[in-house]
Amino acid sequence: MIRLALFADIHGKFLLPFKLAHHYQQTTGKSIDLIVQCGDMGAFPDKSRMDKATLRHAARDRDELGFMDDFMHAKPSIAQFLERLNLNMLCVRGNHEDHEFLDELERQSVQAAFPIDVYQRVWVLKTGEPFVLQKDGESLEILGIGRIGDRKQRPHGEFIQEHERQTLRRFIKDCLKNKHDPDVLITHDQPADSQSGYGAEEIADVLDQLAFAYHFYGHTGEAYRQDLGTTALPARSKSKNWNLTDRASCRRAVC
Repeated sequence: MIRLALFADIHGKFLLPFKLAHHYQQTTGKSIDLIVQCGDMGAFPDKSRMDKATLRHAARDRDELGFMDDFMHAKPSIAQFLERLNLNMLCVRGNHEDHEFLDELERQSVQAAFPIDVYQRVWVLKTGEPFVLQKDGESLEILGIGRIGDRKQRPHGEFIQEHERQTLRRFIKDCLKNKHDPDVLITHDQPADSQSGYGAEEIADVLDQLAFAYHFYGHTGEAYRQDLGTTALPARSKSKNWNLTDRASCRRAVC
């Protein structure tokens, strides 16, 4: 069994998911294989580059500066703790990040995910490029869509970029051609909602065309909940023990 620990919108509190994962393992005796974080990490290496909202919150809560304080320069106690824990955190971008900092790291990486911290424990998943977690003969394929949607498709860093849309279109095309669906979708934003006007069209498009088992997202500030949705595609089980009918079910959760 592959077990994930799910978080969203940690806003600088980078150490918290690792500490909670450690606490869970200690109290239950069950191991976690990967921490998954659905955006708004608060990845700001320099206070001068923070957005206004983050600066406002940081004035009241120093933990908003956790990336700059604890994950840009190694601290022996944190390094030892993370080494013993031996867990990575896989993230997608939110809208409250230093996107220029992340863009440069992304350009340097040829992998689907790239590390952003001094301990090499926090990894950001590129939009539209799948990450496969393997354990004891099992595998879990995770697709990520970072940032938030914008109906005007403005180029600002917090919004989904044109090159990411192109990557998503290529990925969807390949999946449809090969009759293949990833297992999990993680996003920061929610799918576009025609009634509320909120959400990302790009996420809605992916969910309309691919049959995920699970979709996790953050951003909205809503209380945690689970919804059972459907895709318009015939179910494809990929030899997994999923009981799928003529319409593929997708459990969607707000983290």
